[in-house]
Amino acid sequence: MPDPVATRLASSRNHMLGLYTFKTTFPTDVADSYYPILVGVEEEAAALGQDLILFTGRGGADRRDHDAAAIRRTRVADGCLFFGRHVPDEAIGGLLDSGFPLVYIGRRPELDNRIPFVGADYVRASAKVVEQLIHHGHRNIRYLREPDDAPSSTDRERGFRQATAGLPATVHRLDGVIDLVAWKNEGITAVVVEETDTSTAYTAVTNALRAGNLTCPRDLSLAVLGRPPGQAEHVTGFAVPRREMGRQAVRLLVRLITRELGQDSPAARQLLPCEPVAGTTVGPVNQGSPA
Repeated sequence: MPDPVATRLASSRNHMLGLYTFKTTFPTDVADSYYPILVGVEEEAAALGQDLILFTGRGGADRRDHDAAAIRRTRVADGCLFFGRHVPDEAIGGLLDSGFPLVYIGRRPELDNRIPFVGADYVRASAKVVEQLIHHGHRNIRYLREPDDAPSSTDRERGFRQATAGLPATVHRLDGVIDLVAWKNEGITAVVVEETDTSTAYTAVTNALRAGNLTCPRDLSLAVLGRPPGQAEHVTGFAVPRREMGRQAVRLLVRLITRELGQDSPAARQLLPCEPVAGTTVGPVNQGSPA
């Protein structure tokens, strides 16, 4: 039986879907956190008989002043997928106002929650990871996050705070080199790190572990809210369903193009669950750490 989505697409305009990244080049390294998203997008677009047009930003991955003209050029496609840590409000708002079908990969609350998206449920996944630490007796837990703000970071911190409500847990924004020996002497027994596409916070922790001659979980327990670079299975955390996010984002975009859904429909905002990764970097609080 023909795929009903593919059948509806037969009458669409150009059979072309745009994919816009705010990086200056597309991430083709398999270790890049965005790479599985691209795989999922490509797989689903091919399954639906659609071509992809790749657009890249000019302002860099972490700048908000992206080229509005470049974003407007996505209109040569039937609709466009976007991914990046920030939203250029004016340019994206203009596309939404014009009725152009678009989907962000990752939760986007900007523009009064008008942006259709497919994201990961970081709040629930992060809370579960921290609850595992609490189950092992940890109370003095410190969360290390990067200095900039993005919904994915905010959601992870929200899950951390929900799980540690009433505990002497703290949030630390990375502002240079960290001293885990000093943290341990303060009574910190577990460190939680956010995952981002730059891996800056995780790299700071691994460097600090080496500098302090510390190991996990003997000296400190360590959990990552996501997966560290290289998909190291020994690190406790959770797996972000990036490949499935890419696939579902394509299907959502198609539903918007074919007018099966409007951009204001609740179904145009989706969060996918994250699978826990047990790892070996979390242990009982008494493994070489002060209570």
